[in-house]
Amino acid sequence: MQGNGESMAELKSWRDYLSQLATADSLLELTETPSDPQTRAELYRQFQMNLSLAYFIYFQSDPFHPDWLPFLNSVFMLQPNPDDTYFVAPLRGDLRYRIVGERGSVYLLTLDLGRGIMGTTDEAHPPLGQFDLDDVEIGDDGSFEILLSAQRPAGYDGNWIELHREADFAMLRQRSYAWGRERDARIAIECLDAPLLKPSMGHEEIARRTGELMGYAERLSRRWLTHMQQLRTRIKVNEFEFFAFGGGLAKQAYWQAIFDFGDDEALILETALPQTRRYWNVQLNDTLFNALDYIDHQSSLNGHQANVDDDGHFRAVIAHRDPGVLNWLDTCGVNRGTAIGRWYGCSSEPVPTLKRVPLCELRNHLPAGTRFVDASERGRLLRERRIGAQLRRRW
Repeated sequence: MQGNGESMAELKSWRDYLSQLATADSLLELTETPSDPQTRAELYRQFQMNLSLAYFIYFQSDPFHPDWLPFLNSVFMLQPNPDDTYFVAPLRGDLRYRIVGERGSVYLLTLDLGRGIMGTTDEAHPPLGQFDLDDVEIGDDGSFEILLSAQRPAGYDGNWIELHREADFAMLRQRSYAWGRERDARIAIECLDAPLLKPSMGHEEIARRTGELMGYAERLSRRWLTHMQQLRTRIKVNEFEFFAFGGGLAKQAYWQAIFDFGDDEALILETALPQTRRYWNVQLNDTLFNALDYIDHQSSLNGHQANVDDDGHFRAVIAHRDPGVLNWLDTCGVNRGTAIGRWYGCSSEPVPTLKRVPLCELRNHLPAGTRFVDASERGRLLRERRIGAQLRRRW
C-alpha cells in the first residue's frame, strides 16, 4: 500500500530482507509451550501464512488504483469468522471513490472504513465507520452505486458515505448462513481522482514496500499471541467472557473461552438463545489463535447449521473424535484452544457455559431429544459443508 508523502527506500540485498524475519522467532516465548515442536511448527506456518497475505496488502494495489484484496479467509486463518469472507482496498481520506456492484443474496454485507489494516501497524485503531449495505438504495435488479468522499457534493442525491480524513482502507465483509446457497455480492471500486493509467513501480518503491512486508509476519502474530497471553492470565479455563474485538462489528457481542479437556473427555457447550437474533455462531481456534480447519472439519456452527433443542437451548459437544452428536464441534485432534461466539443484532446476550464430562458418559449429560447422526449422515454433512465452502468467493 502507498500512502501520501511516503519516502523512498534504498534496495537492499535479499539476505538483508530475510534477516528481518529472523527476529520473529522470539515470539515463541509468547506461547504456552515454546519448546514443543508442534507449537514451533504451527507458529512457523502462521508466519508463512502472514507473508502470503502481506504480498496482497503491500503490492496488489494502492489508493489511486484500488482493488479488493483477499484478507481473512480459509487460507489466511488468523481468526476469521468461518461464515465471513473479507476483502480490503487501500484508500486515502482526501480522495473520492466510487463503489459499484450487485448485492447478491449473501446473508450480511457490510463496509468498514478504518486506519491501519490489521498487522500493518503496531497499534490497533478503532473503526472510522461501519455500514450495513442493506441500508443503501439498491435497484430492482440488485445493483447499487456508492460515492465515498469527505463531503457530499452539492446536488448529489445518490448513495453517499462520508470518508474520514484518516481512513486508509475499506473492508468488505460478506457473511453467509447457508454456505453455497447464497449468491455472493459482486463489487468493484475506483478512485475518481486517479490518473487514467497506473504507473509502473520503481525500484525505490519496491524496496520500501518490501521492507514493510518483511515486518508484517511478526507484527500480525505478535498482536494475537499477546491477546492469547493476556487471555490466559485473565480468565479461568472452560469459562466464557464477553470481550471487545478490535475492528469487529459494533452490533456484535463476542464471547470467548479457553477450552481444555482430556483425551477421553468432551466439553458440552450450552447456551440460551436470544428471543430475537439476526445472526449467531460459535467456532474453535487453536492456541495460536488460528481458526481450526472449518472447510473439511465441522469446527464451527452458525444459526442456520445448528440444531436447537426442544427447550430452546443450543448445545454442542466439543471433542476431538466424533461423538455422534449432530452439533459436534471438531477440535481437529487438539484438546486445548479457544472457542469464540458471536451474537449479532440480538435482543439479549446470554453467557454460554462449558461442562467437562467423560466421553463414555456423554449421553447421560445430554437431553433426551438430542439429535444424533451415524457415520453415513456425518459424511453427507461434511461433503455438503466442503462443497458449500468452495462455492463461496474467498479470494
